[in-house]
Amino acid sequence: MPAQPDLILLGVMLVGVGLFGGVLSGLLGVGGGIVIVPALYHVFSYLEIDPSIRMHLAVGTSLATIIPTSIRSVRGHHRRGAVDMQLMRQWALPLAIGVLVGTALAVVARSRELTMVFATVALVVAVHMTFVRHDWKLRDTVPRGVPGALPPLGIGAFSAMMGIGGGTLAVPTLSIFGVPIHRAVATASGFGLIISVPGTIGFIAAGWGNPLLPLPWYLGYVSLLGFVVLVPATLLAVPWGVALAHWLKPQPLRWAFAGFLALTSARMFWDLFG
Repeated sequence: MPAQPDLILLGVMLVGVGLFGGVLSGLLGVGGGIVIVPALYHVFSYLEIDPSIRMHLAVGTSLATIIPTSIRSVRGHHRRGAVDMQLMRQWALPLAIGVLVGTALAVVARSRELTMVFATVALVVAVHMTFVRHDWKLRDTVPRGVPGALPPLGIGAFSAMMGIGGGTLAVPTLSIFGVPIHRAVATASGFGLIISVPGTIGFIAAGWGNPLLPLPWYLGYVSLLGFVVLVPATLLAVPWGVALAHWLKPQPLRWAFAGFLALTSARMFWDLFG
C-alpha cells in the first residue's frame, strides 16, 4: 500500500474526480461513471490491486456511487418538469433485465475484456454525438412493444458492463427517437438508478470472498474507501450540472458529451495497446 502522504494525494484526486463526475451526472445524465471508471482503474493500478480484478472493482465501485448521484440528479430534473415519467415506466423492466444479463457477463469476463467494451462503446457514442446532426432522427417517437424493448435491453446490459449510469447510451438513443436533448438527459438520469442498484448488488455478490481483495476495504467488487470519498463530492456537484444542463444550448451540450467520451476512450485504448 502507498505511504500516508500518497494516500492523502489519492484522496484529493478522488474528490476532484467526484466533483467532476457529479457535474457530468447533472449536466449529461451519465451518472459520472464515464469519468469515475477510468479514474478508479488507475487508482487501483497505483494501489497494486491484482490486474485481473482492477476493472471489476472500478465498474462495481462506480455503479455503487451512481445510486445516490442518480437519486439527486433525477430529483433535480424532475423538479424542473423535464423527466419523461411515461418513458421511465416503459423502459424500466427491459432496462433491469439488461442489467442482469450485463452483470452476469461482466463478472465472468477478464479485466482486459471489460476495458475493451468500455473504450469501444465510448468511442462509438462520441463519434455519433460529434458527426451526426443534433436534429437527425431515425423516427419521431420512441418505439413500443417488442422492438421498443430492445434499446433499453442493450443499454442496460452494456451500462452494467461499463459501470455507467446509462446516459452515455440512452441520451443518443433517445435523441434519434425524437426526444429533445434536455428531456433525454433528464430522463436518462432516472435510468441510472434502475441500472446501478441491481448492478451494484451483482458485483458485490460476485466478488464476495475473493482472496485477491485486500480486506476489509472492499465489499465484493466495491471499494468502500472509493465510495465514501466519491459520493459526497458527486452529490455536492450534481446541482451544478443540473443548472448547466438547463442553461446550455443543445449543440454545446452534445459537443461536451462527445469530447469527454472521446478522451476517455483514447486513454483506455492507449492502456490496452500503447
